[in-house]
Amino acid sequence: MNSQNDLPVIALTMGDPAGVGPEIIAKALTHRELRAMARFLVIADRAVMERAVAVTGAGLESVPVGADPAVGADLAVGADPSALYLWDLGNVDQQTFAYGRLSAECGRAAFESIETAIRLALDGQVAATVTAPINKEALQLAGIRHAGHTEIFADRTGTRDYAMMLAHDSFRVVHVSTHVSMRDACDAVTKERVGRVIRLAHDAVRALGIESPRIAVAGLNPHAGENGLFGREELDQIGPAVDSAAAHGMDVRGPFPPDTLFPRAAAGEFDCVVAMYHDQGHLPVKMLGFAYDHVAGSFTDVRGVNITLGLPIIRTSVDHGTAFDRAGTGTASETSMVEAIRYAALLAGAKSAGGTGAGRAQEGME
Repeated sequence: MNSQNDLPVIALTMGDPAGVGPEIIAKALTHRELRAMARFLVIADRAVMERAVAVTGAGLESVPVGADPAVGADLAVGADPSALYLWDLGNVDQQTFAYGRLSAECGRAAFESIETAIRLALDGQVAATVTAPINKEALQLAGIRHAGHTEIFADRTGTRDYAMMLAHDSFRVVHVSTHVSMRDACDAVTKERVGRVIRLAHDAVRALGIESPRIAVAGLNPHAGENGLFGREELDQIGPAVDSAAAHGMDVRGPFPPDTLFPRAAAGEFDCVVAMYHDQGHLPVKMLGFAYDHVAGSFTDVRGVNITLGLPIIRTSVDHGTAFDRAGTGTASETSMVEAIRYAALLAGAKSAGGTGAGRAQEGME
């Protein structure tokens, strides 16, 4: 058995410091089962993380291990379960910082955390990256023109064919398009793009240990077009992409009407669904993963993981936003962060161990 110091190093980005990202990281790192899977390097402003540890009562002690991302020195990240190993960016002014407040400074700080994690992953110094939530408006205020994490990772890694997968237990959805307008989302439904996303979905589920993934493809139009009555995308673009993938040996079917497809997938009939646009795929995952307490009048848990497919590095993320209204209270649920870390650790193990590791990855998620 490997010692703890042989475990892979996973970089955790702080997200928008004015949101709940630092807090859910601090809370997640108190889970001992995660410490048995990997070692963790938090890329953040030290003062922000220490405030997060204080408000959550996580009881972690920050241990700086790096300061300048340009240095690129070898990391010496230990496995002490009471330590928060920190790459301190020192990029948030504590005199002006406030929880829950939209600002260009926080948008820039979040972006710098992401850039550093990507650089370390590309250099092979970390085995995977896990991202806390960012605020897209804060990014724009900081002059960052990317729509979100997915686009930042694709740009910084030079990746052209990529897609977003959302996962909640065995329920998985991969998107043909994400952060674009509905008009552009419709235009993105081409045989070529749908075919590439089917392949990405197929390969990703195989990496999780399912040898012959069952892939279902959703339609774009009501009733999947009803044989052309409500649109021809299913006949002219989606259907041909499905046929081509099937001809190449993949177990793929569709296009199906989304309103009946997603319940079938939730029941276990398929291992993954290819959705045509952002909300079509996000809605069922969040309906399954968000738990609401009607007595308390609030959401008590948030589950689900975001995985970017097609990258040369591993990137997983929580499937929720910055929750500015809860920031600084220590009450935000860390469940999605815990799941994102588990996925990252398991995928890192699968990547390093080849086929054997992929089998273990699926076993670990059951």
